[in-house]
Amino acid sequence: MKDLKILILGKLLIPTLLITFSHLAVAQGPVVPKEISFADLTIRITEQARREIQLDVDALHKNKTYFDNKAERANLYFPFVERELREAGIPEDFKYLVLQESSLIPDAVSSSNAVGFWQFKQGTAEEVFLRVDNQVDERKNIVASSRGAALYLKKNNNQFDNWMCALVSYQMGLGGARAYFGSQFNGKKIIDVDRNSHWYFKKFLAHKVAFENHTGAAFVSNVGYLEETKIQGPTTIREVSRRLGVSEEQLMEFNKWAIKGEIPGDKSYSVLFLRQGTPPSRPIVAQKNTPPPVQQSQISSQGFPRISGNLQNANSPNQIKVNNINGIKAEKTTSQANFAEKTGMKVNRFRKFNDLDRNEPVVAGQYYYLDKKAPKAEVANHVVMPGENLWSISQKYGIRLAALKAKNRIRSDDELNPGMILSLQENRKRGEEFVMVSGQEYRKMLEALTAGTKDEVKPASVPEPTRPQEAPTQAQPSVTTAPTQPTTPIPQAAQTQPVPTRTEPSPATRVPEPVREEAREIVSSVEPVRTPIAPLAKTHRVEPGETLFRLSQIYQVSVEDLRKWNNLSDNTIRVGQEVIVSDGSAPAATAPSQPSTTQPAVSQPSRTQPTAPPAQQSGTIIHVVAAGETLFRLSQNYSVSVDDIKRWNNLSDNTIQVGQEIRIIKP
Repeated sequence: MKDLKILILGKLLIPTLLITFSHLAVAQGPVVPKEISFADLTIRITEQARREIQLDVDALHKNKTYFDNKAERANLYFPFVERELREAGIPEDFKYLVLQESSLIPDAVSSSNAVGFWQFKQGTAEEVFLRVDNQVDERKNIVASSRGAALYLKKNNNQFDNWMCALVSYQMGLGGARAYFGSQFNGKKIIDVDRNSHWYFKKFLAHKVAFENHTGAAFVSNVGYLEETKIQGPTTIREVSRRLGVSEEQLMEFNKWAIKGEIPGDKSYSVLFLRQGTPPSRPIVAQKNTPPPVQQSQISSQGFPRISGNLQNANSPNQIKVNNINGIKAEKTTSQANFAEKTGMKVNRFRKFNDLDRNEPVVAGQYYYLDKKAPKAEVANHVVMPGENLWSISQKYGIRLAALKAKNRIRSDDELNPGMILSLQENRKRGEEFVMVSGQEYRKMLEALTAGTKDEVKPASVPEPTRPQEAPTQAQPSVTTAPTQPTTPIPQAAQTQPVPTRTEPSPATRVPEPVREEAREIVSSVEPVRTPIAPLAKTHRVEPGETLFRLSQIYQVSVEDLRKWNNLSDNTIRVGQEVIVSDGSAPAATAPSQPSTTQPAVSQPSRTQPTAPPAQQSGTIIHVVAAGETLFRLSQNYSVSVDDIKRWNNLSDNTIQVGQEIRIIKP
């Protein structure tokens, strides 16, 4: 009888024990603690919420192969995600969000058509300055998309001052998060998570708990590590693979953003490729064969500051980037307090971001930063020109004033001399003498600046950063006369200015550029500036960074005409290619000597349009569609509805193509 009881008991216990051990074998995930640090918050978790999160953690660890593959991708991509978050001032804990969104699969697509690492829909991607078209989809570029995600999160956190709310807004949108949270968590640093807390945040905490001890420096990828190189086309993945000595297949695998295997020339793109061995402590950028410092400085002195984004609304916050930093253009001269209030920022933060003295006004037409400037510039060096000072140089390149001084071991503007080469990236060694540009090279640079102020109207331009002057005298442009000894100081350039703490040339030192909006509305206003040529076919040799869209703006023709005249099947052109820009049937505009590096999307009407008097055309605009633009974006730019644009252009849906001419009728 006793043996029978033991037998029965054993039969009952064995299944129970098997289930228990089976559960233990599956539940290999780390234990969810009662309290977690996230960003600058302390998260306290109730017992029921811990059980919910624990189930998600265990599910992530359930399949070892799946978990290891996910951790492998995290170790490859996290260094770049961390860098972009860090530079934008976003807590690095948000790197687990990209793991939650896409498992770090570059071409992941959701049921709602969100794409890429950070699962952006096209409209949202455009809002954070990502290019999305049939040639490039930066949602699949880990560097660009992480930068975009950081911008989105930072903008939303400004509304809440709470990183938990900002994180949930990534799933709900800013409006949805406002309606869900209200202001109950604004500014709070201790958050209690319970059964009613938002599922998206609890899912995020599960990813953080599951992966934070399985990624990082202690875990080396089995396949190597990713290295980054900056490439500006036009070129191809095949050509870059030959240059880097890696296979084209491998390069395409890690750069699926280049949809057709082509890298356009509109800007520099981050190209990733696999290296074998132990990864460095941080993501590295592949070193290139750089030209001598003077040549770098020449390049850097032109095209800065770099302005991108919605140029038509540059006077509003969150519309443009200045040197890839959130910025804004001052519409009128005003006080720092008034300007900061317009941008929704505290005046002390605005002053700090722009290295301004307390009583300095905000000057009309100047660009200002709405976020921290960088510790170094995108280029290595800068040659000091007459009238420049440390502040204007720091604003020009988006480098912190203190960093500029520290890198060059220089304290005040009195130590600057025209022709001096300043370092914008590396620190000058103690006791090392400053290098001066050669006299011949300096004369060329002065002549280039002088040429830019005489008999030339550029398509668009970015004003030099200038300090306001106190009772300025009639200052002569400091760049119009080349010095006889350019390697020596040129005090004459500053003698006509008052001597404040920081000397800066008067705004009169540069010829004002035409306002793009005026040229857009009054078509004939810029016609007298163009120099007609004989009605013969004209060609243009493609320079680095030029696109068909840019050439169409320079020569005032349509993209379709350029493609027809050159028998092009798409919009791809290459450096050195001879492009026909006029078929000889009508005079073509002469290209400006220095085309602008930042073109607004608005172009003049094509020469194929009827030549009605300006008064009849004043209410109609012909807009040539640029890469990444949508009907919704155009409706915002021109303050009209999407339905109106569709009606004016006989469009059956919202689809538009790059280079397509869209008719806008101003109300």
